[in-house]
Amino acid sequence: MGSGIAQLFGQHDQQVLLFDVSKVQLDKATQNIQKNLEEQVGKGKLEKGTPQKVLACIRPVGDITEFKDCALVVEAVNEDQKLKFELFRQMDQVLNGDAILASNTSSISITSLAAVTRRPGKVIGMHFMNPAPVMQLVEVVRGLTTSEATFQVVAGWVEKLGKTIAVSQDYPGFIVNRILVPMLNEAIFALYEGVATAEDIDRGIQLGLRHPMGPLALADFIGLDTLLAICNVLYEGFKDPKYRPCPLLVRMVAAGHLGRKSGHGFYSY
Repeated sequence: MGSGIAQLFGQHDQQVLLFDVSKVQLDKATQNIQKNLEEQVGKGKLEKGTPQKVLACIRPVGDITEFKDCALVVEAVNEDQKLKFELFRQMDQVLNGDAILASNTSSISITSLAAVTRRPGKVIGMHFMNPAPVMQLVEVVRGLTTSEATFQVVAGWVEKLGKTIAVSQDYPGFIVNRILVPMLNEAIFALYEGVATAEDIDRGIQLGLRHPMGPLALADFIGLDTLLAICNVLYEGFKDPKYRPCPLLVRMVAAGHLGRKSGHGFYSY
């Protein structure tokens, strides 16, 4: 997600710093951006010189102090609350007082993230859909303390990026994942209970509901560990048993079968 968001900003002529603690991951992210852009050029969707132009806008960095002069930071680390809290504390120390801290979180409370900083009014959710350069929606999440000025600035960024905004209040799962994740979890329950094979479940939803991807293939694409994390946030946030994660999902994550990124999930890759 981080590389996709960086690519999106770069495609709109914005200067971007792309941070990761791992140089290997930074190199991989840059390679993925180049590959994605070259594929779009090959399909005739982008002009020939676009990859070089976009990559020139993106500077990989391994030190967060490089962010000291940034106006907007979009965090896109793993869906781990402790990790996000620690990163927000660090970024809050580095950034100037006018900078906005946004999170690409799928489900974690923006209000809680804001509370670990000294700038709660300047913390907001910017949930890009995956892949960010292609998907039209950005879900903007207003925490309890998010200021109107911060919201207006971020809404302006969404418009500048050519995306469409959907505004959510700060409740577990926001809009998209509150509706999507229970559907994916229910598809896993259907497989767990022997209702149908993975292929038939996905075929039924694709052809019966005209979804571009079946729910189990989509779960693999998202990452089963990320999906489980969101299920747990919904379950703990609402205390409602309808959000409980399927035992099969829990077992697969424990086994390291995380979907596309591990090479095996409901399908093999």
